[in-house]
Amino acid sequence: MLDSVLFDLDGTLLDTADDFLAIIQSMREERGLPDSSLHLIRSTVSDGSAGMLCAAFSITPEHADFAELRDDFLDRYQDQLAVHTRPFPGIPELLDWLDAEGLPWGVVTNKMSRFSIPLLEATGLAERCASLVCPDQVQHGKPHPEPLLKACTEMGVDPARSVFVGDHLRDIQAGQAAGMRTVAALYGYLPTGDDPQLWNASFSIENAAALRPWLEQQRTQEFSHV
Repeated sequence: MLDSVLFDLDGTLLDTADDFLAIIQSMREERGLPDSSLHLIRSTVSDGSAGMLCAAFSITPEHADFAELRDDFLDRYQDQLAVHTRPFPGIPELLDWLDAEGLPWGVVTNKMSRFSIPLLEATGLAERCASLVCPDQVQHGKPHPEPLLKACTEMGVDPARSVFVGDHLRDIQAGQAAGMRTVAALYGYLPTGDDPQLWNASFSIENAAALRPWLEQQRTQEFSHV
């Protein structure tokens, strides 16, 4: 049977890129620099603040200005983390269906608790989310399976009867290592040059609405063998 669904956060459940872009634009403007492109930011969101800042300011983490830029970015983000952020199209309806079917869902992210918790609260998802696992709550983050297994334990479900949805190779690797079925969210923040066909996910979706029919099919196939 299908017992639960876990989601990555940025680029899978929530579209957070516009908030990142707005903050980076402000930082660049204050430093007398022209605007960055949304495409540049979206393609580096999965690499966290370091990836976005290195791309936006053409520096490396070893640069003398990197630490100041990162502190500035994170402070601003903590104050402005849900100004433009919205669930991806199809996600609200999908979560409504999961709730109606009694299928618990959770979030496993490499985004720290200080941002993830208030973000879910601001978007109205905190009370509905059965488990939220962040990297500061485990010894190993994705692609290690530990955070996914922790989420399944908190939800009281079997990883083998669960699905993990994510927009990065490490999401698929983590799901596979945890013994879960995996879904590649092709609408997410795919790194430039990455080929999701090489991830070997169980399924791929071009939009969030495409997940429900596949989940229903999984349940139907299982029920037919009971």
